[in-house]
Amino acid sequence: MTEFTPFQSLIGGVLIGLSAVLLMALHGRVAGMTGILTGIIPPAASDWSWRAAFLAGAVIAPALYLAAGGVIPFEVPVSTGALILGGLLVGIGVHFGNGCPSGHGICGLARLSRRSLAAVLTFMLAAFITVFVVRHVIGG
Repeated sequence: MTEFTPFQSLIGGVLIGLSAVLLMALHGRVAGMTGILTGIIPPAASDWSWRAAFLAGAVIAPALYLAAGGVIPFEVPVSTGALILGGLLVGIGVHFGNGCPSGHGICGLARLSRRSLAAVLTFMLAAFITVFVVRHVIGG
């Protein structure tokens, strides 16, 4: 089900890190996708343009990769209902955790934020428990 893709993973990690560093250096902002997204939803933030450009890049980059002949093997082994429920739970966690996993995990840990460390440990623990319950208790 999961393939080992060290080169693609390395390149993706470097690009994510570079975008986070550039966003902090050029705009003084943390690259948390949820915070960026909420700034373009009305009422839009005053710095709407860089947020829209950042999100457009997140959509356009994979499209360019596919257009260049790249392949993105992707499958979703759960139902649409499970995806919706998972999205709602993540949204609730983002609200109460004051940030999304990308903001805490990439930027917060890089800044040695104790709050982000606690958030990431909580995300990971919840993920481990969820995978264990779904795969070994429920049998999904």
